Amino acid sequence: MKGETIAAISTAVNSSGIGIVRISGDQAFEIADRVYRSPKGKKKLSEQQSHTVHYGYICDGDEVLDEVLVVLMRAPRSFTAEDTVEIDCHGGVYAIQRVLEAVIKNGAAPAEPGEFTKRAFLNGRMDLSQAEAVMDVIEAKNEYALKSSVGQLRGSIGQKIKDLRAKIIYHIAYIESALDDPEHISLDGYPQELEKENEAWIEMIEKLIRSANDGRIMTEGIKTVILGKPNAGKSSLLNKLCGTEKAIVTDIAGTTRDVLEQSINLHGITLNLMDTAGIRDTEDIVEQIGVQRAKKYAKEADLILYVADSSTALDENDEEIIELFEGRKVIVLLNKSDLEPVTTEQILKEKVGEHPVICVSAKDETGFEQLEDTLKNMFLEGSLSFNDEVCITNMRHKAALMDAKESLKQVTESIAQDMPEDFFSIDLMSAYESLGTIIGEAVDDDLVNEIFSKFCMGK
Repeated sequence: MKGETIAAISTAVNSSGIGIVRISGDQAFEIADRVYRSPKGKKKLSEQQSHTVHYGYICDGDEVLDEVLVVLMRAPRSFTAEDTVEIDCHGGVYAIQRVLEAVIKNGAAPAEPGEFTKRAFLNGRMDLSQAEAVMDVIEAKNEYALKSSVGQLRGSIGQKIKDLRAKIIYHIAYIESALDDPEHISLDGYPQELEKENEAWIEMIEKLIRSANDGRIMTEGIKTVILGKPNAGKSSLLNKLCGTEKAIVTDIAGTTRDVLEQSINLHGITLNLMDTAGIRDTEDIVEQIGVQRAKKYAKEADLILYVADSSTALDENDEEIIELFEGRKVIVLLNKSDLEPVTTEQILKEKVGEHPVICVSAKDETGFEQLEDTLKNMFLEGSLSFNDEVCITNMRHKAALMDAKESLKQVTESIAQDMPEDFFSIDLMSAYESLGTIIGEAVDDDLVNEIFSKFCMGK
């Protein structure tokens, strides 16, 4: 890729110890020479070796702007595979902005959001799935999301897709060759051979598609709704999990009227918690609205945390809550386990069936380690982040995989109907191209521009 030399601040723009201005493109070293001064005033950066660091000053004409270290990286051994200069200056907002202005004044163009990574992709430095993983690493909110994103950045998804495409294109080439030269290449028995291969490809793609739910949960977090009767301890539980007083806690039933949302990181798992109004029959119009919202959110949740009060008996309100469990993942928390029990763990298990029941006490802070372990086993199979399984975290990738799967299923259908071999080739090529959109080998410019427009500035 050839284009203008670009520059941007590549660190967060706030008061910090260090700020980095990145310059990338054919004129990077020449532009750096125009703003850089060595202590002795004789050194030219364009004459220096790649991957070296140089102490000096950044100047705007005769004005010294900052004392800096300058890192030089010659193409193709840089992030963008272009000549790259990174100026490490002091991280004051005004100081780093003045350095960037001097660089732009001396020939660089301001970079668009994601333009450095876009150039890395267009220059063949990484495939599109790796490029998207760059932003996933930056935005990772927990241990699982970070490990998954780093794996994708290293090419875990890209390699699987490339291997699968290589197998598909081999069969496309074989069919085309046989059709062009039937005297030397026979297709006798070939449909049965292809059918076995095709079923294995479909199974592999289905496995990747199934992983997308875990991937969404890793990156976005578990949409978690806290349900229970008034005064069961829902708000106290929220405050305990958050480690701060987010919700008002009183002895007055119905204190929580609306949904209170808070995201927390629970030992590597992100929970998007929603504390809801206590579910009960009430004449209060505002509280009624809160109860209806609680039921609505429960139907959309990845997880329901049902808080039951061990010091009181179950009633029709609890029965109504349990009816919301259908089709949902649920953890039952028997709260106030520090008090004399009226509702026991055994009584609850008879009501909620296979859903796990954990005795907790928000007051004594007991039972929460068991809750964390249950969450890991329920959503991430305990050790997902530490094995070699590839997990789909990008919904664009999932859509492409689903398209490829449908094309391959059409191949199976064509074989079953004894269709001519050129029909196989058409659908195989469709699957090949769908998979190519994941790694960027079959995408148009508009899609590329849309993907990188969502990146942060300077990356």
